[in-house]
Amino acid sequence: MPPSLRVPRSGAVPAPLIFMGSALSQYVGAGLAVSLFALMPSTTVAWWRVLVGAIVLLAWRRPWRRPWTRAALTSAALFGIATATMNVIFYGAIARLPLGTSVSLEFLGPVIVALVTGRGWRPRVAALLALAGVISISGLGIDVGDATQCVGLFFALGAGAAWAAYILLGSRVASAGSGLDSLAVGMACGALVYAPLGIPTAGGAFSSFSALAMVVGVGVLSTAVPYGLEQVALKRLSADAFALLSSLLPATSLLIGVVMLHQMPNAGELVGLVLISAAVALASLRGR
Repeated sequence: MPPSLRVPRSGAVPAPLIFMGSALSQYVGAGLAVSLFALMPSTTVAWWRVLVGAIVLLAWRRPWRRPWTRAALTSAALFGIATATMNVIFYGAIARLPLGTSVSLEFLGPVIVALVTGRGWRPRVAALLALAGVISISGLGIDVGDATQCVGLFFALGAGAAWAAYILLGSRVASAGSGLDSLAVGMACGALVYAPLGIPTAGGAFSSFSALAMVVGVGVLSTAVPYGLEQVALKRLSADAFALLSSLLPATSLLIGVVMLHQMPNAGELVGLVLISAAVALASLRGR
């Protein structure tokens, strides 16, 4: 097992387990978000997600108590804006494509990170397997003649680019030792940047108590919990290992899509999951 994936000392939760808990929370929140698209545009739901997550993280971490340098604040702001951008674009994708397909296409971003930052042949072969899995999952599920699905494809690929930036910036922020505080500050910056998109149509969140509860649930489950857990995992994982563990996210999103949204996978998606699982297994082998 490579150093980046080793289980830490006794009593600590293994980084891969932390990451998968993050993934499960994130896509349960995404399943709730899909239900809100009937009340608000996807960009507004994404903004609410970022805003609620920022409020929770700021209340928890109270980052103003620590000293900040200009460089640290800049890194945190860029990280938060990249995260908010990823959320806004991704919600545009899942408003037009099935959840599993959107996540699979978005995964091209982490695959590129693994190819660029990985060392030796194992990360590259594993990344290629994961890429083949993504192609298998998404290639059979999109009708290129459907304008709505083509727009969704564009959004999903854009979310993948933002996801790559999130991984690289998140690794830098986490290695500085202030990951959660930087996350809180960054999410607040992201909420401010995208406020002009969200505020004009934000009233749908107050249409009923259940709608408001779902908005809060999306923010907590999809932002505060998963990104907080990912910052813990990023301290123990290299960027390429993080990207390869991210290959489990299509499987998680497919499961949530089936259970919550009744989006049944096709044969191509199932074959893709096998390829992605093989990629993660290869990435976890000892380099002997």
